[in-house]
Amino acid sequence: MKRRQLLRGAASGVLVPVGLPMLPAWAQPSAKVARIGCLSAPSRASVSIALDAFLVALRALGWVEGRNMVIEYRWAEGQVARLPELAAELVRLKVDLIVAPAASAALAAKQATSTVPIVMIFPIDPVASGLIASLSRPGGNVTGTASATGAELSGKQLQVLKEVVPQAARMAFLHNPDDASEKSQAAILDAAGRSMGLRLRPVLARGPDELDAAFASMAKEMDEAVIVGRAAIFTVHAAKVAELALQSRLPSMYAFRESVQAGGLLSYAVNQPAFIGRAATYVDKILKGALPADLPVEQPTQFELVINLKAARALGPKVPSSLLLRADEVIQ
Repeated sequence: MKRRQLLRGAASGVLVPVGLPMLPAWAQPSAKVARIGCLSAPSRASVSIALDAFLVALRALGWVEGRNMVIEYRWAEGQVARLPELAAELVRLKVDLIVAPAASAALAAKQATSTVPIVMIFPIDPVASGLIASLSRPGGNVTGTASATGAELSGKQLQVLKEVVPQAARMAFLHNPDDASEKSQAAILDAAGRSMGLRLRPVLARGPDELDAAFASMAKEMDEAVIVGRAAIFTVHAAKVAELALQSRLPSMYAFRESVQAGGLLSYAVNQPAFIGRAATYVDKILKGALPADLPVEQPTQFELVINLKAARALGPKVPSSLLLRADEVIQ
């Protein structure tokens, strides 16, 4: 019995602890095998923590990959221009719904279909981007979870970074203008920076081959810190971005904890593993007959601060003890 349980867990991509009880009757979905499309701008490896949490949450609701659910994964590997083509491919496969993390994937999915349900995960301001009509009554075929408002999150990121480099007056914002996930962030950060007496300079990188030049530009312009955007390119190439920030001696703030685990200094972001299960509930409800238009969009209330002390020691600025005490995780 134990061996069979382990084999089932391996087949689904999620390890199932030995001795895990069978799913209760109320958690058993219908006998039909659901076909789910997963459309993602980053690579699978770069979002493995969030993906694992999502699959675990689905299993708790009775949906097990390889048993009563098939997931058609489409990874753009950081190339957001591929998303429309990948979205159209999923529609041709006649999937029952599409899971779309971030605005770039959700917008590509919505452009590809107006009938297949779409569960979005963490786009910033989905109303302004045209994904939904409102948070309470999304309408159409899109619903799911949304990030905090851009102004709220960006302001907090700037505040935390300023605590590490209190003397800084000039910071860079590294972003990809072609990625819808951060389309409005430059203006939001500029406004937040001005309110704190900071100058935020946009620095562009559309692909990995532009990263070296972007950091060379920061050195030339004497930027004193950098905020790295949410675009898929920075997630896929998190280690390179972190290495360039260290070489340039630039304290860095990131949108995801994975970038800090890859060597970056700080991240202040939604606690994705804790919140990702909410997206799974939308998948469950829609597969059981609910309409996306009737499911209000949820926003996170739990955020996390992650600090990499190894990066701090390499950079030089001393991380204030008050900030360390507030951190949810300190990487030594």
